[in-house]
This record gives sequence, C-alpha cells and structure tokens, in this order.
Amino acid sequence: MEHGVFLHLLIIRKLITSIVNNSKKQFYLALDQGTSSSKIFLFNDSGDIVFSDRERHLLSRPKEHHVESNPIDILNACTKLISSAIEYTKKNDGKIESMGMAVQRSTFLFWDKQSLKNYTPAISWQDSRAQKENDRFLEHSDTIQNITGVPLNSHFGAPKYLHFVERDNRLREKCETDKVWFGTLSSYLTHSFTGVPTIDESIAGRSLLMNLEEVVWDNELCSLFNIPKNCLPPIVPTVFDYGIVEIEDEKIPLRCVIGDQQAALIGQVGVKQNTIAMNFGTSGSVQFNAGNTPMRISGLLSNVLFSDKASRQYLIEGTITSCSSLFYWLENELNIPHRQMQWDKRCNEVNTAGVLIPGFAGIAAPYWVDGFKSVYQNLDQITDNELIRAAMETIGFLVHDIYQSIKNKSNINPSMITASGGGAREPLLRFIADLLNISIGHTALKDRTALGVYKLLKYYDESEMRQEPLDCDKIFTPSMDSATRQVKLQSWKSALSKIL
Repeated sequence: MEHGVFLHLLIIRKLITSIVNNSKKQFYLALDQGTSSSKIFLFNDSGDIVFSDRERHLLSRPKEHHVESNPIDILNACTKLISSAIEYTKKNDGKIESMGMAVQRSTFLFWDKQSLKNYTPAISWQDSRAQKENDRFLEHSDTIQNITGVPLNSHFGAPKYLHFVERDNRLREKCETDKVWFGTLSSYLTHSFTGVPTIDESIAGRSLLMNLEEVVWDNELCSLFNIPKNCLPPIVPTVFDYGIVEIEDEKIPLRCVIGDQQAALIGQVGVKQNTIAMNFGTSGSVQFNAGNTPMRISGLLSNVLFSDKASRQYLIEGTITSCSSLFYWLENELNIPHRQMQWDKRCNEVNTAGVLIPGFAGIAAPYWVDGFKSVYQNLDQITDNELIRAAMETIGFLVHDIYQSIKNKSNINPSMITASGGGAREPLLRFIADLLNISIGHTALKDRTALGVYKLLKYYDESEMRQEPLDCDKIFTPSMDSATRQVKLQSWKSALSKIL
C-alpha cells in the first residue's frame, strides 16, 4: 500500500512538473560565431529577438599571411554567452526549447579525440600560409572542383592539414593512429558542447574533401591529399539531433549547425529556389539558392545550403574575403584610430577615379588570387578619404563580377536584391546598385544570420519553413549613367589585370 501511494505521488509530481514546464515561455537560442566575436540571440516563439549579448576574441597575425585565434578563448566566450541567455530565461520564467549555431566556415584546427585538447590554433579562413602545399595540386584543380564544388585554394582545409602534419611528425603520427580530429571550428565547438564529434554538410564542403553529390568524405581526394578518413569528423545534416548542451544544470538540445553565410541567406529570403541575396560582415558574399541539385559555376563555390535527413538544398556563393576587415587594415595603413574611421561617412563625402585592390588577404571569388602586393591605380596625391572610397569600391566591383557569373549561368533577372550585415552601409549599397543597375534593399533587421538559425530550429519542430515578408528600411535605386558605369568597370578591369 505504501509503495502504491509512493508511485501515485510520483506520478502527480511528474504531471505538475510537466504542467509547469509547458506554461513557461518558450525561447530559441541562436549562437552566431564570427571571425572576431561571438553573439547570442534569444528568439521568442513569434520570431522576435528578446535578448542578445556579444563577446569579442582576439585575432592574431603572427606572420605575413598567418591569421589565427585561440579556440579555447572562443569556446569560453560561447559558453559565457549561453550562460547569459540561460540567466535571462530564468529571470523571465522561460525555457530554452533548443539551440543552433551559425559558424565561420573555413577555420580549421587539430584536437585530441579524448581530451579535446587543441594541438594547433584555430587557423582562420583568412589565413593563406598553406600556399606552397596548395600549389602542389594545381594540376588536379579541375578534378577537385568537379568533386567538391569548391576551387582549390589555400584558405580551405586540405592544404592547411598538409601544412601542419608535414612540419610536425608527432601530429602526423597522432592523425595516422586515430588519436586526433582535424576539422572546422564548428565541429570543435559541437564536440566540446555535446561530447559528440560531427561536422555539418554546409561547412564540410570547405575541406576540399567532401563529395558534393554524395555528401561523404571522398576516397579519391582523401587519397590525393594523403589524409586519413578516420581523423575527419562524421558528416551530418545541418538540421539534426547533435546532442545535448549542458551548462549550469540546463540541458539544451542542439538541433542546428550551419555555415554563417548560409544562415544569412535563409534569414533574408528563406529557402525559395533562384533567390539571391548579399551579406557583408568581416567578409562578404553573394548567395544564390540553386535548389535541390548542385550547380557549378567557374570561380564560385557550390555548397550545401541546408539539409535534414530527408532533403537537401544547394547554394552558389561568391565569397569576398575582405569587407569590414578591409577598413581595419586601412586604419593601420593610414594611422586612423578605429573610432575615427567611420568609413561610410568618409566615402559619402568623396568620389574617386582610382582603384585600390588590397592584397593582404588576397581576393576570392571569382578570381582566387592569394596574398599579393596591393594594386594602386590612379591614386597619386589623393586624400585618405579618397583612398578609403577606392577600397570600398573594390567590394562593389567584386559583387558585380560575381553577380554576372551567376546571371550568365542562371538567367536570373531580379528587380531588387537584399543586403544584410554590419558592413551593408549606404555608400557601398548605392555603389552596388549603380554597378548592377538593380535596386538594392537594406534589410531592416540587422541580424539575419541569427534569424536563419531560428527559422531552422522552427523547421525542426514544424517541418515547414517560416517565410515572413522581408522588411527593407532603405532601398537604393541606380543613378549612375551607363557611360560612367563603363568607365568605372574598365578601370577595374585594368587594375585587375595586374594580378591575374
């Protein structure tokens, strides 16, 4: 009888706990892990941001073409941010239903399979130290891009792997004896948070080792680069049960890991085929939803946009290596304090006939030229503001060339293209509108990457993608005449010819 009473009380307690939990406010957590900082966002069930926080971390450049960070610092920053979100939910009688991460993509490191100790720094997507290793495979470049959808380049995973193991015999031995993982920062964070090593499909493509058609580690490429498959984390969909993140006695299901630019496209235009958008942050990109079948365009990247166990969509992307980071570089070059840079205001005040192609990080799509001596054309005896304007226009010129590559292959003809991100500022968007002769809309919500993660978390719950109307707080219409546009583009082509 006493045993029966005990069971009865236990059932009542569970019912009460269930009722209390169900009455709590529901929140969804999006972690946006970027190049120089990590940001956290809590969304309510309606898709409104109710809380956000940010932690910066150091990005170091110990040598020319070396760009790296401490993965422990990044992990600690992310953990602190999740803790701050948990504290907010507790104070507001809420519960985090699930979380997702959007992460910088071509940043790689080695770490121990058991202890999770990192054996290298996190080598940034901006880092091109593996150029010599990369150049050994130039004769295979067509094969590599055909299999992976990604051009051979030292910014990506396989050359970075070789750079380290060929200089460290102990690290090579650990890789060959199944003691080390080599993967992206996203897979290191996922392993650290959940205890389960995985890498999502949208980011795995940056390794130069994933077969885009079959979405598996490719035997031919692993053999070509002499990389043991057992040191590569298992590939899984972007929307997936990654495991439980347990912080401060809170257990949060991790149900989405995705590349930051993929998340930005989903946050702007969702997952509708043939849509196109732009995102400008530390780096930038032009993104095109190619639908359910991989599309390949010379000089651009073909990746998975997002996936679950039942379906997959693909992305065509043109990557611009330097956007906001370009102006950080100019702060040092021109000795301008950060608070005084305000590049958008400076660019609004001047025009220029010159062209500046910065070489510190090279240029990516659609040309893929690694670090080179910066090109200064028609920039003698000019002001700082004119030089800054010329640098800004380089971003616009690259957007133009990427867009033309997509247009020539897909025959798209949008009436407007949306742009998001902290670098999506007025003078740049006006210039892009003039070059493309298309209206550019600035999205009212700044944090589209986080919104993309939220949409995927809701997609996990509802098996349907939410598609809200897109708000643009500003629309920039073309105002440049065709003759001026042609002169500008010819000057760009002339400057570009010096590095191609």
